[in-house]
Amino acid sequence: MAERPVAGQGRLALALTLIVLLLAGCAGRGGETQRSSDPGIAGRWVTVQRGDTLGAMARRGGVPLERLQRFNPGVDSRRLAVGQRLLMPTQQERAPSGGPYRYQIRPGDTYAGIARRFNTRASRIQAANPGVEPTALRIGQIIRVPLAGGSSNARRNAGSSGGGSRHSASGGTSAAPARASLPDPGDLPASARNWPWPLDDYRVVRRFGADGRGTLQPMLLATARGARAASVADGEVRFADSMRQLGQVVIVHHADNLQSVYALCERPLVSSGDRISRGEEVCEVGYSNATERFDLLFDLRHGGKPIDPRRVLR
Repeated sequence: MAERPVAGQGRLALALTLIVLLLAGCAGRGGETQRSSDPGIAGRWVTVQRGDTLGAMARRGGVPLERLQRFNPGVDSRRLAVGQRLLMPTQQERAPSGGPYRYQIRPGDTYAGIARRFNTRASRIQAANPGVEPTALRIGQIIRVPLAGGSSNARRNAGSSGGGSRHSASGGTSAAPARASLPDPGDLPASARNWPWPLDDYRVVRRFGADGRGTLQPMLLATARGARAASVADGEVRFADSMRQLGQVVIVHHADNLQSVYALCERPLVSSGDRISRGEEVCEVGYSNATERFDLLFDLRHGGKPIDPRRVLR
């Protein structure tokens, strides 16, 4: 389908740094670091700002430094970069050396995404939580996350910054933050063909793929005031609520373990649990002060793995 320009748009100035969220796929995105001593940042993604140290960020979040390090195994405390994002653990979470971690489910979490983050396997997480249905995780639910190699492996991979494990592509030890690579989702089901685009009037301002720093980015579409995003296939709404720095978000599960995500919305037009049809409106697209545009962040997943929407959309 041809990309249609949106009339009256100013010069594009993309200032978003987003990691996508997804039930059954990707870990949820968070927001920027709050500079005050605010325990409200616990459980969220925070952004490193000029002058930040891990110690200062741990104090702002009200968590022990060692716990912050262990919940961010790809981070080198000596090489924090402005704009780098860290996960701030909550008071309910724990990260003993070698595991198992006590982890709190966030919007968009799946066993596969959690396993990638902590360099373990989804099968180990499932075995450690026999009473938990992996396809019905609840936000705020506490699970056990066993690490791949136990305490000896954790010690081998411990960084010099006080025991924080650092794994590249998140094995092995790395002195720099892990860089994302494009995932290989394998063959797509036959149903994932010729889906319509979520907007009638749009322009692709950021394609799906890794940016210059190696961070995997979802597709970003610019559109006009008043635009409404529509579901790209029949499915069930699994999430329709706000996420910090992502505005209102709608996540729809489709047949054959496919999922679609619509973020940066002004307001959802559906509710969790709704059964919806292809073409049914799911949200009003919101205005971004950062880009001075009406933007829709759009993501597709298959079995929890991000896929390029261009493989599926007509």
